[in-house]
Amino acid sequence: MEENKASIANRLQAVKHKSGKSYSELAAETGLTNVYVAQLLKRQAQLKPDTAPKLRAALPDLPEDLIQEMMKPPMRSYDPNLIQEPTVYRLNEAIMHFGESIKEIINEEFGDG
Repeated sequence: MEENKASIANRLQAVKHKSGKSYSELAAETGLTNVYVAQLLKRQAQLKPDTAPKLRAALPDLPEDLIQEMMKPPMRSYDPNLIQEPTVYRLNEAIMHFGESIKEIINEEFGDG
């Protein structure tokens, strides 16, 4: 039977917790950003084949089945209750206030799209 995203993410978080390492420490060991590591361990991003050995070295207790699962296309989702979490609420509020200006600058610097 195939696992659902929540159980996979819970298993990944358990491996991280057991390691005692922060996202920033894992990022430093893998050459990734801390946000990308967090996305990987939440199954919101796809682990690339050349990154897998680095993540395995940083998290030696990461089982092969989870490595293989992380290499599949991500299981992106959004919990509608997340907006009630204070940090996420404030980030959303900042985007609502500054989003139009940020978009204009991005378009000016990098083009539309």
